[in-house]
Parts: sequence; structure tokens; C-alpha cells
Amino acid sequence: MNVTNNHKRFLLNIFYFLIPLFSIAQNGTLQGVILDELNQPIPNVNITTNGKGTQSNENGFYSLKITDNKDVTVVYSHLSFKSITASFNLKDGEFFEFNPVMNPNVEQIETVVLSGSTRKDVQGIVTLNPTVIRKIPGANPGIENLLKTLPGVSSNNELSTQYSVRGGNYDENLVYVNGIEVYRPFLIRSGQQEGLSFVNSDMTQNVDFSAGGFQAKYGDKLSSVLDITYRKPVDFAISTDLSLLGGSLTVEGKSKNSKLTGLVGMRYRDNSLLVDAKETETNYDPKFADIQTYFTYQFTDKFSLNFLGNASINKYNYEPETRQTNFGTLDNPLALLVYYDGQEKDAYQTLFGALQATYTVNDALNLHLIASSYHTTEEEYFDILAQYRLGEVNSNIGDEDLGEVEYSEGIGGQLNHGRNDLDALISTVEHKGSYSNNGNDFDWSVKFTNEDIKDRLVEWEVIDSAGFSINPPKYRNPNNQPYAPYEGPLVAFQNVRATNSTSINRFQAYLQWSRRFELGEHEVWANAGVRSHTWSVSGEDINKTTQTVVSPRAQFAIKPNWKHDMLFRASGGLYYQPPFYRELRDSTGTVNPEVKAQKSIHFVVGNDYSFLIWERPFKLTTEAYYKKMTDVNPYTIENVRIRYRANNNAEAYAYGLDLRINGEFVPGTESWFSFGYLKTEENIDHRGYIARPTDQRLKFGALFQDYVPKLPAMKMYLNLVYNTGLPGGSPSYADPYDYQSRLPDYKRADLGLQYVIVDENKAFDNGWKKPFKYLSVGFEIFNVFDVQNSITNTWVRDVYSKRQYAIPNYLTPRVFNVRTTMKF
Repeated sequence: MNVTNNHKRFLLNIFYFLIPLFSIAQNGTLQGVILDELNQPIPNVNITTNGKGTQSNENGFYSLKITDNKDVTVVYSHLSFKSITASFNLKDGEFFEFNPVMNPNVEQIETVVLSGSTRKDVQGIVTLNPTVIRKIPGANPGIENLLKTLPGVSSNNELSTQYSVRGGNYDENLVYVNGIEVYRPFLIRSGQQEGLSFVNSDMTQNVDFSAGGFQAKYGDKLSSVLDITYRKPVDFAISTDLSLLGGSLTVEGKSKNSKLTGLVGMRYRDNSLLVDAKETETNYDPKFADIQTYFTYQFTDKFSLNFLGNASINKYNYEPETRQTNFGTLDNPLALLVYYDGQEKDAYQTLFGALQATYTVNDALNLHLIASSYHTTEEEYFDILAQYRLGEVNSNIGDEDLGEVEYSEGIGGQLNHGRNDLDALISTVEHKGSYSNNGNDFDWSVKFTNEDIKDRLVEWEVIDSAGFSINPPKYRNPNNQPYAPYEGPLVAFQNVRATNSTSINRFQAYLQWSRRFELGEHEVWANAGVRSHTWSVSGEDINKTTQTVVSPRAQFAIKPNWKHDMLFRASGGLYYQPPFYRELRDSTGTVNPEVKAQKSIHFVVGNDYSFLIWERPFKLTTEAYYKKMTDVNPYTIENVRIRYRANNNAEAYAYGLDLRINGEFVPGTESWFSFGYLKTEENIDHRGYIARPTDQRLKFGALFQDYVPKLPAMKMYLNLVYNTGLPGGSPSYADPYDYQSRLPDYKRADLGLQYVIVDENKAFDNGWKKPFKYLSVGFEIFNVFDVQNSITNTWVRDVYSKRQYAIPNYLTPRVFNVRTTMKF
């Protein structure tokens, strides 16, 4: 509690320190956001007047100081859009907002389309359209739902927002919102407990994603970067989205003088529609809700202050009743019947706040100061008794007992108990800056982070089979009943008890340089940078340890002056992932402060080929990658819970090929098809290479948009994912080298049909439709083909043969949903 109060006082002191800067002198200032005809921001637009000017940034925002009390002509120009000329007369100190909409001006030369900025293409960054994100159907809709259709990104659980990238696990992905790193819950064991992703897709303006070989300005993770930008409102609007799974409400607006803008988003989600359709009959009461805010105040044309806030409450009450899972083969059909007693109650409460001050010294120099705090309290309480029968199924067609268990091969019970509590406070102060000079761009940062984590872990499991308690396989007195009597003490099959109070201090810094230039007739872009990361771990009964790593990275891209529009990229470097708290804690709950940073060498080469088909633009993106990893911290995955060994006793590798073709398969809409091949293996304690838990060998994804030609208001959205099976894991205490079987392939199709009643092309001046800027109704079908996908295995012992059966835990079947979207 004292830590939290001290942190609040610290943030207030920063705010008071910044107040004297607010009084900088003002002049007539023209500012706004430049949009295209689809209301998407346009970067790198030249805004000029009287021999001086500026450019719009990546969010389309610009700010230009002009002469006061005088008619001034301003020209907006861009290679891909028609120029706009406008005149203004501003008073001294007046802010005037002008948001021009630029129309395309594309010139075709043979098969080459001249377009504007290729900044993100040369950096190997995929840009996703927020409008598409909000419309694409999915059991867990949002940005992560769309990421799973990209090559190299895998997830075999539609109930979870977690994803793995190119062989990495869920903890190896960076997520930024407006340049501020955000965090996920710590104790999550099941995708059903997650509720909501931190990122609110209704508030997003830009979505950038990199699957590897990213720049030094991004943090110390091994796999990927998701960089989100929340939009700055240009007008007042209210939008809402309602369905049988919950709803969202977003309000945005600006003050009369345009200095203050605000964006508030509220979401509520209820997954019971999905869980009630699963094979386990339950009493299920989930409550997932959050509220997010993003405010900006433009004190002067040089200085602004932003606030990003989030509060979320996720409550998960689960009371299983019965379950029957049929598996096996046609010749030997088997079934598992389970009768439950008990319940699980989980609660996750998160508060996040960040202040960002931005000072534009001049057109070349920008300075930022960021202070943020993330506080989470998490509880997992459960006592669940499962009594099971494992037996042969009647397969005689026409028999009245068809599908019933006739002969029991195993009878037993399993009692799981848990009392897990975690309190984590993460506080950060960071200075960032950028400077441009003669075509050279420099970016730097210095960052301090304190992680104060208090954790109590109490979990035990007792297994009873045919009337006796099973001891752990590694117990010094193993039992061999019913063949031999056992007279020793009863011991829990698993028993984890730990209480930890851990503090981690981190100092991070980076410096990077980039430049765009010409090499002969070819355009070239180069980037080089280095990161450093020093961290120390201390706490109760922990000997303080300090470690430092240095991470050099580089990127190179060339766009040849060829007849065909081609772009070639190469990137790589030495990437480290210093351990977070979860990586320091082993399976017994003990914290090991001497865990090293996992190390990976990245090599990525890629090519973009832009071309025309049916006189419409398309692009084929190809990337090949190789990652060599050392000091690897092995782990196991149960559903979405990751348990580390908390040592560095393995080495690993990953290589693969990603392909994606996107374009207007249907005029006026963007669709894509992606394919990925991946192989990743690890060598634990020099015993030889085996598949890692994320060895997703083949992946196919598709996002397809269409509409009825004679009724264009009727839209169709199709989301397809096919992944080959992941390694199925192993029973508790078992050697993973003995269990290398794979789960069945993951196949899923989600379909959405939407009828647009009102949009920018169909506005109404009277009647009940007049208040709406946008209105649509429709329905969605999740898992169209009703495929039985499984996420993990439950291992059940046959007491007589000592054989362990892998019982698949199936995910959601076909589910129907109704949805409406409105904007006022």
C-alpha cells in the first residue's frame, strides 16, 4: 500500500514539474489530421507555405506555425494524392484545426504503381487496417484475432488472445500502446480466464506488427512487436458494438479550441455463450469489463501532454458438473466420463496509468518524457473433485446403448486444490528522443523500471485410482497397487507451496541511426542500433544478483529501379530476453535470481513484389528466417499457462518460411492468404533435439472480404485458420523425451454476414435513421464446420496396465452470434 501511495506522489511531482513549461509563447498555429477517402491517416504529406513547411507524421497529424493576421496560402502535397491548396488568416496565439481529405492520384506505368511512403515496408512491418479488425468475426474478436491469420503467427485456442510467433512462446511478444509497453496477467492458466485483451480495437488508429529482426528501439523480447497507436479525435462521435458475447461503447471528442481531445472506451464481455456449448456441463458466471481513456492537451504548438489509462475487472466463476469425451478409433472406441464437485473462483484486477509529455524543439528534434504505473492483483482459488470412469464404448449400430460405456478399464478420482495470490506493481520512467539532420535519423531512450512482486502459490493434487492413492513417480517409496500392498504414508501427487517477495530493477537504453539514400538509381534504407539492459533481482531470502546484456541490431532494404516493383530486405542481430518474474520461478514456486537472459541470433531476409491483377493492386510478401537460441529456459504449456524450469540448461533453433499475398481480390476490399512453414527444436541437458511446445510445423490463414454485387450493402467476412498439430505435452513428472505425440490439426472457419443500413455513402436527413453516421446488423457463425479442435490432453491412468491415456480437451463447437454496430 505504501509503495502505491509513493508512486502516486511521484507521478504528481512529475506533473507539477512540467507545469512551468506550459507557459511557452504562442503564435498562430495550423494543425490537424490528414485523411484519405477511407478516413485513414496519410503519413509524409508535405505541408508548405512561404518557403517553409513540415510533414505529417505516421498518424497523419501535422502542426504548422504561420504568420498571424495575414492571408496565408498553404499547399498539401503527396506523390500518391492530389494536392490541396487552402488559405488561412489566424490571430496571434490562435489554434486552428484543418483536416483535409486527399483523393488518390495514382499513376500507372506498365505494371509498376507509383505509391507514396514505403517506410513500414522497408522496415519489415505489417500494417493492419483498424476498420478490418473491428469487422472480422471471431470467438475472441480484436487485434489478436486478425494477427492469427498472418504467417508465422500461431494460436490453437480461439478463447485466448495469446499467440506465438515463429516458434516463440506467449511471453516473448512485445506490446506497445502509444509507445508505452503494456503487460498481460501473470496467473492465467486457461484461455477462458483471460476475458479481454488490453488493446481496445475500437480506439485504434494504427496497428503495426513485426515478426522478427525488429529495430533496437523496440524492447528486449525474442519473438515479435505489436505497436498500437490510439487515435486523436477530430470530431465528436459515439460508437457502440453489441452482440450476444457482450458489447463496447466508445466516446470521443475535442474542446472548442481543439487543444483538448479525449477518447474513452468501455467494454463488457461474457463468454458463457461459447463455454455453454462445450462438452463439459457447467455453471459458468464470467464477468469481464474494462474502461480505457486517452486524453491529449496541446498547450502550445510545441508542447503537449497525453494520458493513457486503463482499469479492468475480470471475474471468473466456474462450477463444472459432468463431462463425456469420446476418443480412440473405430475399432477401439473409448470414452472418459467425469462427474465433478467443487468450483473455481478467479479474479484479476488491473490498474494502468501513463503520462507522456512531448516537446517539439523544432522540426528536427522531438523530446518525450513518460511515467507509467501498472498494478495488478490476481487471485486463483479452486477446489475441484473429479471422479472418472475410463472404458470401452458400445459401437453396435442400432443398439439402444450405442455410445454408452460398457466396460470400465479405469475408475478413480482427482482432487485439485489451489490458493494462488499475486500482487505486482511495475513503475517506469523513460526519456525518449528523436533527431533528424541531413537525412540521418537518430532515436534514443533511457528507461528505469521497478518491479515489486508479492506472490503466494499453494497448489496440490491428489489422485485416487481403484481405491488407493497414487504417489508421485519420483517419490522414494512408489506404490505398485493392486499387485502389492502399500503401507507407507499418503503423499499428494503434486504439492507446490511457496511465498515470494521479489524486487527487480531494470536500466535500459538504446541508440539507433537510420537513413534513406540513393545507391546509383536504386533507393536504399539502412538502420543500425544497439540496446543495453541491466537488471538486478533481490528480495526475501534472495541473494541480490545483477546482470547486463548488450544487443546490437541492424536492418537494410533496397528498392531497385527495375521494371517490376520489387523491394528486398535483410535484418538481424543479437536479441536477449532478460527474465521476467514468471521466468525466475520454477515448478516448485522457488525464485532463482541467477537465471540468465535467453539469447537469440536473428537472420531475416524478405522480398515484397507489388503488381497488378485485373487492374487492381496486389502484393506478395516472402520472408525466410533463422533463429539460433542459447541459454534457453525450458518450459511446459498447460492450456495457456507456462511453467518454466528457471534455469538455462537448453539450446534451441527455429527456421521457416512465411508467404502472404494481399490485395483487392474483390474490388474495393482487402483480403489475404498466408502460408507458413516452421521447425523449432530444443536440446535439454545435451540429450538431443526434440520438438519445442510451439513447433507449429505448417500454417495456413486467410482473411476474405466480399459483398453481394447487386446488393453491396450486404458484406461478408471470412476468417480461416489451419494449423498442424502441436506437441501434446506429457503427464506430470514425465520425461518430455518419452512423450512426443502431437495433437490433431487445428481447423477453424468463422463467418460474418453484415447488412449496412447507414454509412458515409448512405446518410439520411430525416426519419429514425437520421441520428446515425453508421448502422449495421448481422450475424456470425463461429467454427462453421463444427470441427472438434483440442488444446491439450488430460492424462488418465489405467490402474491394471499402468498405461496413461491422452484424453483430448476439446474447444468450442459451432456457435451462432448476433451483432449490431452503431455510430452517432
